Amino acid sequence: MANSEFLPFVIERLNEGHTATLPLRGRSMRPFLEDGRDKALLHLPGLVKVGDAVLAEICPGHFVLHRIISIEGRQVTLRGDGNMSDEQCTLDDIRAKAIGFYRKGRHQPDTTDGRKWRLYSWLWTRLYPIRRYLLFLLYPHIPGRMVRLKK
Repeated sequence: MANSEFLPFVIERLNEGHTATLPLRGRSMRPFLEDGRDKALLHLPGLVKVGDAVLAEICPGHFVLHRIISIEGRQVTLRGDGNMSDEQCTLDDIRAKAIGFYRKGRHQPDTTDGRKWRLYSWLWTRLYPIRRYLLFLLYPHIPGRMVRLKK
């Protein structure tokens, strides 16, 4: 089922007060969250802040799970941990907030308010200027459009 059909169903359940565990698709949150391997534990967004990983609908039917880089008024800038480019949305476009991640087949989530996740987030976001080189070293087989080194 396409995300444009499945995610509105998940969002409805969140609005009813449920949490949702969502398998992750794509490479945008590498190196710590992997396509098909990891899962996000989502809840209604409530208050969001810079550094939070959120599910946002950046255009009708197109959803991303990325980290908030900045909030200016109601405008929000998002960036995937494995991305070099940003996306824009508004606070109203944020549909859910990640409260944890099930990584590497574990049955206990790494919570986003836990020491491990906070330390990773603090470090990785500060490495933004050199992340493209780190990602290239970790994933040299990814096509150049994902990680582009300047000559």
